[in-house]
Order: sequence, then C-alpha cells, then structure tokens
Amino acid sequence: MAQDDSVCVRLMTMPGVGAVVALTYRSAIDDPTRFTSSKNVGPWVGLTPSRNQSGERDVLGGITKAGDVSLRRALCQAATVMMNRGRGTWLRSWGAQVAKRRGRKKAMVALARRISVILHRMWVDGTAFQMEAAPTT
Repeated sequence: MAQDDSVCVRLMTMPGVGAVVALTYRSAIDDPTRFTSSKNVGPWVGLTPSRNQSGERDVLGGITKAGDVSLRRALCQAATVMMNRGRGTWLRSWGAQVAKRRGRKKAMVALARRISVILHRMWVDGTAFQMEAAPTT
C-alpha cells in the first residue's frame, strides 16, 4: 500500500493533476510494465486520431475513444486545468503553441495525451515532474 501511495503522490507533482486524476490513472493503468513504451499509453487511452485508409483515400477523424472513459475524462480535465489555471511550465507553453495552430479543443486533447505519456514515464522512472525544461528524449 505504501508503494501505491508514493506513486500517486509523485504523479500529483504535475500541475493540474490532483488526487482524483492520480488515483484514476493509477487504477486504470494498474501495471505500467505492460506498455513497452510510454508512447503506447496515448492510443490505449483513446486520445489519438482515428484513421481511415483505402487506396488513395486517407481520412483522419476524431479521437478513437478506446480504453477507459473515466481516465480519458480525467486526463482531459487535467489538461483543461493546466491550460487555464496551471503554473507556467514548458508543458503549458507547448499546449498554448498547439492552441494557436490548431485551436483550443484540439490542443486540450493533445495535451491530455501528452500528460498520459509523461505520467507513465514518471511512474516507471520513479521521478517527479520537472517544471524547468522538456525532456531531451
């Protein structure tokens, strides 16, 4: 139980992620080792665009909505809080740049996907969120 508590406390170091989001993420993912890469968490949650291809036709649609609905909602809520009320971090400025190019709603979904990837990496590495600069990987 102590290890579970430390995971949630570590996840809550990210602005916009509170106790509810951290516990929802922890319970939905359950075992972080089942993902070979942190980038695989975004599609598992359903926060990537759907794609319909046939011949020369290639249509990008809305998000796939696969995975846990409550986790997807919690991540979108965390992204909204980060964009509107969060402290100034490299992640918030990245979301603002996406919002300028693509619009606020698409930026919120992109930020939610990126939050899920970063939370997974924080969980696997056992690190806290770094406010200063983006990771170089």
